[in-house]
Parts: sequence; C-alpha cells; structure tokens
Amino acid sequence: MTQNVVFAAPFPAEVTQRFARAARQLDGVRLLGLVHTAPQEPLYHDVERVAEPLNPASLRAGVEALARRHGRIDRIVGILEALQVQLAELRRDFGVPGTKPEIAEIFRDKAKMKAVLSKAGLPVARSRMVDSRKAAFEFAEQVGFPFVLKPPAGMGAKSTFRVTSGPQLDQALKGLGARASGPMLAEEFLTGREHSFETITVGGQVRLSSASDYFPTCLEAVENPWIQWACLLPRDISGEEYEGVEALGKAAIAALGLHQGVTHMEWFRRPDGSVAIGEIALRPPGANISLMTGVAHGMDMYRAWARAEIDGAFDGPYVRQKAVGSAFLRGMGGGRVASVRGIKEISERASKYLVEAQLPVLGAAKKDTYEGDGYIVVADEDTEVVKGLLHDIVNTVRVSYS
Repeated sequence: MTQNVVFAAPFPAEVTQRFARAARQLDGVRLLGLVHTAPQEPLYHDVERVAEPLNPASLRAGVEALARRHGRIDRIVGILEALQVQLAELRRDFGVPGTKPEIAEIFRDKAKMKAVLSKAGLPVARSRMVDSRKAAFEFAEQVGFPFVLKPPAGMGAKSTFRVTSGPQLDQALKGLGARASGPMLAEEFLTGREHSFETITVGGQVRLSSASDYFPTCLEAVENPWIQWACLLPRDISGEEYEGVEALGKAAIAALGLHQGVTHMEWFRRPDGSVAIGEIALRPPGANISLMTGVAHGMDMYRAWARAEIDGAFDGPYVRQKAVGSAFLRGMGGGRVASVRGIKEISERASKYLVEAQLPVLGAAKKDTYEGDGYIVVADEDTEVVKGLLHDIVNTVRVSYS
C-alpha cells in the first residue's frame, strides 16, 4: 500500500536532501515535496511550491493542493526546527499521525521546555523570560555575570549572546529588541565540557542513543567565527565523562512527552562533575552528527530517521563500532575564499581514515554559519586516533579570504 508522505523542505540544502532521499527510498512511499525552491535532482514524486514556507496558512494550502492531486495524506514530516510546530498543526488539521502541536511547542519554546524539565526534577540552567531592562538586570543580580540571552525559540546558538557586564547587557537587549510583546530568554551560563546527546524514539521508548563532544563549545565557535572546531563521537561512551547521561536523556524525553521522533540535546559536565541540560531540539542534529552517528554504529541514520517518522519502526539494535569526528574549516576575515592551505599535508595523514570531505570552494562567499565553509570527517576504531586527526586538521588547514 502506498503512503502519501509530505516532506516540508523549503530550500534544497544538501543535509535536507539526504533525509529526503532516505524517505523516498522507503517501501511504498510516494514522497511529496512542500518547497519554496525545488531541488535540481528528482527527489519528489510531486512538488507544491509555497511562497512563505514558515507561514501556517501557506503550508496548509500546499498540503491541500497535494491532497487534491494524490488523495489522503498519510504522513507530514520535515527536519527544520523552525517548522516543527507548524508541521504538528498540519498533522492535527489533516488527521495525520505524529507529534502533536502541544508537544512540539514545548520543544520549540525553550522557556516552556526548561519549566517542564525542572518540574520533573531534571537539572537545567536557571532561566527567566525578560521583557524589559528591569527584568534583565534582576536576573543578572540573581545569577551573576556571565549569562546567556537569546530568543525563546532560538535554533542552535543563533542569535545567542553571552553577556558579561551591565553595558553589554544593555547592548544585547537593544540588539534583540526585548519587549513585552517579544520577551527574550535569559539563562544561566553553563560552564564545563559541552556535549550532545541524540535519540531515536519509537512508541514512546528511546531505541537508540548516542553522545558526542564539542571542541570548543558551540557558543565559542559562534562568538569567534575564525575558530576551526571539531565534533567527536567517541567509540566508548560508558566512561566517567558520560556517567548518568543516558538516564538523564531518557528521563528528559519522557518528561517532554515525545512518542516518536529524533532529538538533539545539548548538555554540560560542570567542573564539579555534575551535569546539566542546556536544551533539546525536536529534530536531527547539525554539525554532521547524523552522518557520524551512522558511521559509528554501522547503519544509515538518515534511513533510521525516516523509518521512525514515517513507518513508526526501528531496525536496530545497533552496536557502536567506531569513533568518528568532523573538523569544520573556517578562517579569519571576510569576503570570499581566496586560498585553502594544508590540504596536501592532511591528505597524506588522514586519507585512510577519511569518511567524507567538503572543502571550501575558491571564490565562494564566506558562510555565516558556525559550521563554516567546509569540513573533513574521519573515523577509526581507536578514539585517540580520531582525536589526533581532528587536532591535526584544525591546526594544519588554513582558510584565507579576500
């Protein structure tokens, strides 16, 4: 029996298309694209263009058009965090199974999320919604500097400010425009080692979990757009650094009420050894973590996402077999990529460990994302080998702009 699956993918980014390919390859799937800009490759059986891809009314009209052409819609999916609430509302409106709007809203609104996690007794950063200068400075007095200021529905580390003083707080409030109709989330600044924790949940049960490390933290990468940084999935995550994290992550999923889907959680190991949750997103992770999770476990994470979201199924269990790391390539300055040095030296060192690479393109404009202008992914059974490779890459490759 054919399933009509609507995949909301406004723009044809390569990472989005990997998930779309996996969905299309499932047995019995007719993949229907809801797009602003259609991809060049024939990913979808049919496409409906929407002028405003985040607008609920535009999305609803697009689904209605696809339903008129193909009949009942069986699934509505997408990987972008900014779309999760709208997709949940479409599922409700069209009688389609999947995450409900009230659950998606808790994941999207970081203040609500932290309230739910805190009520469940889980360790989270202290936070408060601030809609005025007075409220912001009251929070500063409570937790001290530094702390973090960001939109309550932020994604990753975008539009996130580390505030270290009163004058800087005034500047951040002005830049973000905190007001009664648009409050900001003030949050305790978590220190220590930053990690992520990913899950696949099916039938209300976490079926796969994985942890990774950031070098340095994501916020530091955002604050310093020249830093070349790395994400590492160690082969063994049973050690002291990860103690208690699996139980914490599963408890968070249960508290948030997720029945089915993929999540990405940021967490910190504080200097005193305690752990705290940063936030959780109802979407696959960025920073090549989906690719690396598949390599680490000898499986296809994109397919696993599609099986969970579309078929409500999980094909595991999977055993962690390798350590995998991704180094992100960036440099100082701005403009366009003028040169990339050190590739030959790294190729000689890393070629037999190479999983995938996307090198900066000469003449291309510098990207404004923390993932930079390119990356190199390496893997080995020995975590220390992968750590050494990542260290060599970020200290050897040099990207220049003009």
